[in-house]
Amino acid sequence: MTDENVVERVCLLAVMKKEPTETLKDVQHMLVDTGMFDMKECKSLFKRLKEEEYLSQSGSLTMKGLLQAQKAQEMFQQ
Repeated sequence: MTDENVVERVCLLAVMKKEPTETLKDVQHMLVDTGMFDMKECKSLFKRLKEEEYLSQSGSLTMKGLLQAQKAQEMFQQ
């Protein structure tokens, strides 16, 4: 993942910050509601994050995804 992929990191951060009762679909809808992209683009991005092993097939963060989400969090805290 390169630094230009801020959108991917934001998505991973949203998954990291989701409430235990929220699903991956809830996170996708929240991101779409922000106007970042439409649902088709969002689903495509989440599919790619799974293929690149940032997300597990169940939708939780892998260690690789967690590290990127933490980097995103640090980036926005600066």
